[in-house]
Amino acid sequence: MKILLSFDIDGTLELGDPPGGVTVEMVRRAHEQGFIIGSCSDRPLSSQRAMWERIDMVPAFVASKHQLGDVKMKVSADAYYHMGDRDTDFQAAEENDFGFWWAHEAVAEPWLALQEDE
Repeated sequence: MKILLSFDIDGTLELGDPPGGVTVEMVRRAHEQGFIIGSCSDRPLSSQRAMWERIDMVPAFVASKHQLGDVKMKVSADAYYHMGDRDTDFQAAEENDFGFWWAHEAVAEPWLALQEDE
């Protein structure tokens, strides 16, 4: 099963401003385990791409939060999840039929349980 994970940056990832609890190692582990990863953030796309370059990872997508639906149309997966720390993250996920985890929930790596359910 192909599962897409969309990460907000600020307040969600440790590289954000403010930093969140989801570490680069968690994202790297998800990627290595076959999850489709990328970011949907309020940050400019160039800033998102630069962040991925700094951690030496190639995301499947970078998009603005309001483009979450476009990600779903462009990237084929069996399940879609977004995680973030703000109501706008939750609303974008809900409007585009993505599962959602709050940033404080995401630190427990709930996506790993999805693989166990397969």
